[in-house]
Amino acid sequence: MLIRRAALLDGRITDIRVGARIEELGDDLAASPGEGVLYAGGGTVLPGLYDHHVHLRSAASALDSFFVGPPGVSTKAQLTQLLSNATPGPDGWIRAVGYHESVAGELDRTTLDAVVRDVPVRIQHRSGVLWILNSEALGRVGMAEHPDGRLRSADRAWSDALARRETDLAELGRRITATGVTGVTDATPDLDADDMVALLVAHRRGEFRPRLRFLSPGKKILQDDRLDLEGLAQWITDHHDAGRPVAVHCVTAAQLVVTIAALRAAGGHPLDRIEHAAVVPDDSLADLADLGVTVVTQPNFVAERGDQYLAEVPVAEHRQLWRVASLLNARVPVALSTDMPFGHGDPWTAMRAAVHRTTPSGAVLNANECVSALTALTMFLGRPDQPGRARTVEAGEPGDLCVLTEPPVVALAELDAGMVAATIIGGELAYFAM
Repeated sequence: MLIRRAALLDGRITDIRVGARIEELGDDLAASPGEGVLYAGGGTVLPGLYDHHVHLRSAASALDSFFVGPPGVSTKAQLTQLLSNATPGPDGWIRAVGYHESVAGELDRTTLDAVVRDVPVRIQHRSGVLWILNSEALGRVGMAEHPDGRLRSADRAWSDALARRETDLAELGRRITATGVTGVTDATPDLDADDMVALLVAHRRGEFRPRLRFLSPGKKILQDDRLDLEGLAQWITDHHDAGRPVAVHCVTAAQLVVTIAALRAAGGHPLDRIEHAAVVPDDSLADLADLGVTVVTQPNFVAERGDQYLAEVPVAEHRQLWRVASLLNARVPVALSTDMPFGHGDPWTAMRAAVHRTTPSGAVLNANECVSALTALTMFLGRPDQPGRARTVEAGEPGDLCVLTEPPVVALAELDAGMVAATIIGGELAYFAM
């Protein structure tokens, strides 16, 4: 494919010939016989965006699940009305996601039974780590005697009993490529070999177009009540000895501090990652820089949940939440992601959140962590195995590109997915805005 009059972020206007890799850049390149031509017309051409932390099966399932959290559902009455009128999916279940205690407190089987008794219901907490099932659902998974119906997502003793829900990976892929994303890293911690093979087959068949990478089996989720420094250090050592980097999920300060200590004890790998880093104490900044570990974080949660942080997190700790600028200033490699479906899947929304730090009500959460639009955009251009190292539009780079309708100055001012005109993967159109 030949792209004419592409505007690069450095101000150059050029033609680009792209196949599996970018083959050449130059002025007035001649189209080869049979070669497709895309006229960018001075619109910005970027490396394809890369979302470094997503959960594909959950995201695909969420396409036909009910969302039961703020702001759409914010009261117990709204939750009751939605569940009472919900139509079960093709599998006969009512599946809902995004729940937060601010809606109706801590849900359990009894609470759900009072709303829906004869249809199996399962509701996922917005953190992704917990499901709440009603009695009918518990009976279906062989746990009729469970005391409260609150089950850990990672507990396969019950999740394996669920009938596999068919998910629409093609539609998910279309939505992802429509935002200019050409690749994703699935960060689901319990993916087994069959799960990964199935996703790779879907990609190879063209059912799911974005490129795929997996963190499993080197992904670890920590829980504050089960922190084990010695065990975590040994787990890291075992993976490093096998030549594998690790990725550790850290959403609290305690989890981050223990992870830093474990990485020091085990020794680092150049591709080690910390996922989320939702809370970063001042003292941890230098530690992260010394380790050279990459942080993959999600400032989009400021835009999505910032008002609850302001209400529920002590004021003295606000400055530690979803840091970006201070990590970069400490010379920590940083990349951004959406955590789809637990965060909104639009990377441009995450970029705007990194720039403005604005909550849903319009408040600003820790303006000291704001970064420039160019910096925010660059943090979605990282390499799959090195998220903190940005790709560029140069000959020899992968042939994955995002073509925008606007020149760089407008694109950086707006940071809006509506500007995506085309998404190219391996030199082929994966998305084209008609």
